[in-house]
Amino acid sequence: MSKITSTLLLSSALALAANTVSADTLDSVKSKGFLQCGVSTGLPGFSNADKSGNWKGLDVDVCRAVAAATLGDANKVKFTPLTAKERFTALQSGEIDMLSRNTTWTLTRDASLGLNFAGVNYYDGQGFMVSKNLGVKSALELDGAAVCLQAGTTTELNLADYFRENGMKYKAITYDTSDATVKGFEAGRCDVLTSDQSQLYALRIKLKDPKSAVVLPEVISKEPLGPVVRQGDDKWFNIVKWSLFAMVNAEEMGVTSKNVDSMKNSKNPGIARLLGGQGEKLGLSDDWAYNIIKQVGNYGESFERNVGMGSPLKISRGLNALWKKGGLQYAPPIR
Repeated sequence: MSKITSTLLLSSALALAANTVSADTLDSVKSKGFLQCGVSTGLPGFSNADKSGNWKGLDVDVCRAVAAATLGDANKVKFTPLTAKERFTALQSGEIDMLSRNTTWTLTRDASLGLNFAGVNYYDGQGFMVSKNLGVKSALELDGAAVCLQAGTTTELNLADYFRENGMKYKAITYDTSDATVKGFEAGRCDVLTSDQSQLYALRIKLKDPKSAVVLPEVISKEPLGPVVRQGDDKWFNIVKWSLFAMVNAEEMGVTSKNVDSMKNSKNPGIARLLGGQGEKLGLSDDWAYNIIKQVGNYGESFERNVGMGSPLKISRGLNALWKKGGLQYAPPIR
């Protein structure tokens, strides 16, 4: 039995056990007075703790948005760092209330693990990073390469598919964490590091000399990344996905953390619904979306400060631009 097959069987068993976890996550969160959110073990721009232990990032902001919506305070979150192998077990077992950890939405995960993906907060794709000294300009030049990657991710299967399709061979060197993969790469244990492109940019800034490495142009997969909840609690599923949708809608309507107070008096009916109503449909107070925008910001604000041009990563919006600006970010209307 392969490692991947055994992992899937274990996850399926845990998915069945997840049905025994309390179905009313909202009541549990309110009773505790905080949201327990699963994040990565440290990925700059997405979920990473600073020297003071404060978590920041695009994925972290989704957790904070849900806390703002449900508890009225974006700071009422406790973060659980999880490796790729640990993340689904932690959610299935009830150790965490939600997962917001650069996790790809796939059929197997959606249909076999007792989980629901609550939207996409980052559209990504797998790529390759190599040392400039290697002199490689394309992933098609990597035949026979040693490849560092993180175990328990979609990266493993995508890598195998890509090399098989192109008649190339490789040696996989796997690690449990993204930090370990970049250390292995920097130590010369592999020729190339493969991961989602967003991770490659984040990991590159961890190198002693970030300019020594280059991300190759090929994107070999679709990686829609987003927050995840357990199946069986539709109320909580709705809250998490509409917390993300509120951030996207706010950007589209021009509502920001800086102008949200003045916008409360807007004559625009869409903005009025966003900031002052619809809460009862989610089992929340009517200021749920206002609290998200005021305390966390809209999607564009979160993107820019965490991974965009206002951050060390300086990733362009690309596919993550709003649909009106050529991207894929699109949220159903709040009405």
